[in-house]
Amino acid sequence: MAETVILCSADEVVEGEIKQAPLPDGTNVALYRVAGTIYATADMCTHGEASLSEEGLINGKIVECTFHFGTFDVTTGEPTGMPCEIPLKTYPVTVADGKVQIEV
Repeated sequence: MAETVILCSADEVVEGEIKQAPLPDGTNVALYRVAGTIYATADMCTHGEASLSEEGLINGKIVECTFHFGTFDVTTGEPTGMPCEIPLKTYPVTVADGKVQIEV
């Protein structure tokens, strides 16, 4: 059964920045604001070697993992450049009472 997890205040997710938020299982998600909408992906790159919130750069809707230079579309999780071929896990985001939440 899915669990709703409240991650942070929506005001904390700023366009042009990557916000890390913890999940109950000890992993993290990365939060992005693109054209006013908040998106959430797994925080770890698909190679499992780098935290996107710590080592990533966001430009529009594209996040780049600076550890191995792969890029992803944060709105879909799809890779947009080599060496990444595996999509990022994405989470549907809702904002309720000014709080960002996802189902895990």
